[in-house]
Amino acid sequence: MYAEGDVVRVLDHTITGHCRTPLYLKGRVGTIVCVAGRWRDPELLAYHKPGLPLRRLYRVRFRQADLWPGYAHGADTLEADIYEHWLAPASSGAREAA
Repeated sequence: MYAEGDVVRVLDHTITGHCRTPLYLKGRVGTIVCVAGRWRDPELLAYHKPGLPLRRLYRVRFRQADLWPGYAHGADTLEADIYEHWLAPASSGAREAA
């Protein structure tokens, strides 16, 4: 389980079928903004399965300058809701600006 302020990396899973995690965030580092609760897994719900076990959902903030090469507005951020099974702790040297 992660907490607000934790720095995480979005895993670069190869997946076929429904994927709730935006592909452009795979491998990127962000900061947990909040824990949004536990929900049924939409990657399973898409195939008429019960979506269990419940998955913890986090709102994660990313610096847009880290996402898009040549991005000119360095302070802008993007927030995305990402399920826990798509996250891992960022390397100890990685930091994310708030």
